[in-house]
Amino acid sequence: MRMTLRQLQVFRAVCGHHSFSRAAEEMALTQSAVSQQIRQLEEQVEQPLFEYVGRKLYLTEAATSLLAASDDIFDRLESLDMSLSTLQGSLQGELRLAVVSSIQYLTPHLLAAFRERYPNVSFRLEIATRGQVIQRLRDNLDDVVLMGLVPEDRALEFFPFLNNPIIAVANPDHPLAGRPALSLAELESVTVLQREPGSGTRKASDEFLQEKRVHLQRPMQLGSSESLIQGAIADLGIAMVSAHAASAFLRSGELVRLDFTELPLFRSWCAVHARGKRLSPVAQAFLEYLRTERAQVRALAERFSS
Repeated sequence: MRMTLRQLQVFRAVCGHHSFSRAAEEMALTQSAVSQQIRQLEEQVEQPLFEYVGRKLYLTEAATSLLAASDDIFDRLESLDMSLSTLQGSLQGELRLAVVSSIQYLTPHLLAAFRERYPNVSFRLEIATRGQVIQRLRDNLDDVVLMGLVPEDRALEFFPFLNNPIIAVANPDHPLAGRPALSLAELESVTVLQREPGSGTRKASDEFLQEKRVHLQRPMQLGSSESLIQGAIADLGIAMVSAHAASAFLRSGELVRLDFTELPLFRSWCAVHARGKRLSPVAQAFLEYLRTERAQVRALAERFSS
């Protein structure tokens, strides 16, 4: 086959937008030029790559296979570029990172510390729910994922790099605010704000409360770390959230940490990637940073959360 990288770039743009016209805009080409490149690719593979159903463009089975192969080609080229820059003494390239929403506030500080060591590295950060992050792992969209509870039924490589304390927070005017040595049984008579089912924080909290035989009578589901925190600020109820997510609001006085004797609940943040994934030099360096500089990462988290 005599495919060119340019043809594959145009093809990937059409796949990404499901549109010839939008791909043309992205590639700064005319729509006829895009059509010509796709036509030449179809001649190479001897099969159609796209088909219209109604007015919507769909990938054929051949296109799906070609897209997977082209993704691999461009990943290898990007890794080669990073490796060559490393040989020249300067690590360069982009780290593609996805994180669950509970750690989104801490992540930029981690990236800033990593970039102090490698100033020519750039980042692309995606914030998602736990379910979305798991899907992104399945679709191989990121170099590394940061999350709490790692699914056991997936072929994944991971290691814990930081404690993730889950605490109870509330509005300063909440009836339990300021009371010492609270029992978890107090949660049964108040409104407790919860994440959506499938959230790592929700799963950890549910298992913990079940183990302690605490049965919530007035739960309220809000669906994200931010909505839980804002709900607690609005005095809708008590929220059990990651200390890293709540830290800025505790410092500002918008929230207070409730003194439950059996909290915080400790879990771990983990760095995760697909087993057997070919990691770029930048991704390898980032994982090595998390693995070997745990004292610095821990100190950074403590400064951020204090």
